[in-house]
Amino acid sequence: MIRVAIVDDQTLVRHGIRGLLELTDDIEVSGEAGDGDGALALVAADPPDVLLLDLRMPGRDGLSALTALAAGGAPPPTLVLTTFDDDELALRALRAGARGFLLKDVTLEQLVDAIRTLASGGTLVQPALTERLVRAARALPEPDGIDDLPAPQPLTEREREVLRLLAGGYANREIAAALHLAEGTVKNHVSSLLLKLGVRDRTRAVLRALQHGLLG
Repeated sequence: MIRVAIVDDQTLVRHGIRGLLELTDDIEVSGEAGDGDGALALVAADPPDVLLLDLRMPGRDGLSALTALAAGGAPPPTLVLTTFDDDELALRALRAGARGFLLKDVTLEQLVDAIRTLASGGTLVQPALTERLVRAARALPEPDGIDDLPAPQPLTEREREVLRLLAGGYANREIAAALHLAEGTVKNHVSSLLLKLGVRDRTRAVLRALQHGLLG
């Protein structure tokens, strides 16, 4: 069973998401909160398998909560729920450690698929926001000295295939099945991608690939 915590300042939204998730067989809602402070308390008391996090909330917002969680150690796999107006915040959230984001107008099937993806170790970048994220990425300073990194090294065609599947949110075993490879081979490709892109994790790899047009 995948345990999910929901953080959103709108009670109706939280209750609506809870009601929808309760229609599934493998997901249960372990807790709810209405702001960032509540999110920190939820995670400290009972860490979920996946955290659904709104960004725009009164008081401590979602980005601040995510930053605090990351500063205290690895945050739970976090799926940001955003609107079109939140693109830049969503980008910052990915940089702060979020593993993916979705628009709030997604279907139940899309939300459930995203939760399962994050719970299995994957990342998720919604294609509808890719172009907007690229524009935002070009306009924002990069953390951790990424601005000073050299251009990514050339990728092989196989590495590009793996990268596209990473951007789609697939875990290593799913990539292995899709490309008819051994899971260990996929892990080697992912390690090579991180090295060539000059980043330390899968989320930043996808983000940098978006910035450099490597997902086309």
